[in-house]
Amino acid sequence: MTYLKSLEEFEKAAERLYLQNPMKARYNISYRHNKGLVCLKMTDDVTCLQYKTENQQELRKLEIFLNNLMRHMASNEN
Repeated sequence: MTYLKSLEEFEKAAERLYLQNPMKARYNISYRHNKGLVCLKMTDDVTCLQYKTENQQELRKLEIFLNNLMRHMASNEN
């Protein structure tokens, strides 16, 4: 499992992963206080996407991305 280099790359890949199989896709967010890291992981049991950041400015972008993902999950399209 490797980490993607940019948040934009992770967002696009994670959205594609979700749209391919919404019933199997899931994500996990973890915060490591001792290192100040936020780690995101999205998987469908075949593909695993990961992203980590220490940058406080990216947290707002992560929040927007997760809100969009939740909107996809809550919609009646799938």
